[in-house]
Amino acid sequence: MQTFPRRSFLKSAALVSPFLFLPRLRAAETWETNDVIQKHRRAGLAVLKPTPAQLDRGLKLHAESLVFDTYGFAPRCAVDGVALAKLAAENASAIEIKDARERMMMTRCVDNAAERAEFKQAWQAAGVTCIFQNAGEEGQAPLRLIKRLSNFTYVTDHMKGFLNKAVTPADIEAAKKAGQHCLYFTGNGVPLTQQWISVPDELRYLMVFKNLGMRMLHLTYNRRNMIGDGCAEPGNAGLSDFGKSAVKEMNRLGIIPDCAHSGWQTSFEAAKASTKPVVASHSCAADLHRHIRGKPDKVLKAIAETGGLLGVACIPSFLGNPGNIHAFLNHIDHVVKTTNINHVGIGTDVSYMSQNQSAEAAKAPRRPRERTAWRYFWPAGSLRPQPQARLSIAWTNWPLFTVGLVQRGYKDEEIQKIIGGNIMRVCRDTLK
Repeated sequence: MQTFPRRSFLKSAALVSPFLFLPRLRAAETWETNDVIQKHRRAGLAVLKPTPAQLDRGLKLHAESLVFDTYGFAPRCAVDGVALAKLAAENASAIEIKDARERMMMTRCVDNAAERAEFKQAWQAAGVTCIFQNAGEEGQAPLRLIKRLSNFTYVTDHMKGFLNKAVTPADIEAAKKAGQHCLYFTGNGVPLTQQWISVPDELRYLMVFKNLGMRMLHLTYNRRNMIGDGCAEPGNAGLSDFGKSAVKEMNRLGIIPDCAHSGWQTSFEAAKASTKPVVASHSCAADLHRHIRGKPDKVLKAIAETGGLLGVACIPSFLGNPGNIHAFLNHIDHVVKTTNINHVGIGTDVSYMSQNQSAEAAKAPRRPRERTAWRYFWPAGSLRPQPQARLSIAWTNWPLFTVGLVQRGYKDEEIQKIIGGNIMRVCRDTLK
């Protein structure tokens, strides 16, 4: 079982909240000396201002519970700036450098001692058992989707015993029992042949990616595709006939349809077409704060009717003012009131970044400005930088999310559903 034995509370005059929790971890790589994690923790406590009893109860419950991020990213490593500079000097293509940069940020925890230590610190500070890991780049092309999947397969192959690849909910439970962590893979697109010979031909790579460990897939990513409209499309045309076939095949294979980046009508129709749970893995309540990445109450109820859930994201722009941990908890409250306690989770959509990143990135040549990527189809004003708000909902502040739920008056068993139990149920029901 993962535990963080609790110390006595320490007074800190620098905090608005009079108490700072500094748990001592069993592993050597304790996060107590990590200034970035401590900064995030102080920011969250300053907003929440929990009583000692609330803090004690929340942290204890978090340590005892199976915690499952419904959509997120493993801690990110710093790039190898010298290696990137060498690639640039050898006139490597832009795509080669881009792939190398992404690979380094995802895999240097395997073979670089400093990055591995900080990678472990972030996991331990967060107290997360499993992440539904973004392991497929935005798009439908199988070769595009498989690159990121290969990186995280490499990491879990080489870090067994600390970070494992989970392929069933039982694997996640086993990781919690052993005091370990795991990744459950998801991808930002349904793999398609894009030859348009027949519906079965188009969807035949779903089986391939299911066998490689993919357990959830985005139906769309912001833009319109052959499955349906993305959330940034003004037309809001909904799910296509082909999209209905895609959902049906995902149901058959045991892959969760994710409408997080889908339009409201596409999300609603996907829920109506599905015979198994549909999720919006990292989203928000659009009737609380209107945002294209949120879901209105009509869609929330349709998702709930499938047995699915909405994972509330840690993105200030999605949450509305003040965009901090209080706003985040307000969205959880709204989903619970609109549906019930069984249909909400936490899908952070954020990651911890290595403290070495800035120094390493400075060693590589500055990249030339590029055209806006296809995936960045966001209406003006959709993503507003809110650095102060982000601090309180940093990924390593997961234990404070549990503390915040204690403050809101949720019972222990209800909190355990929100922080992991609900998405575990969705995973089990999908694989039945």
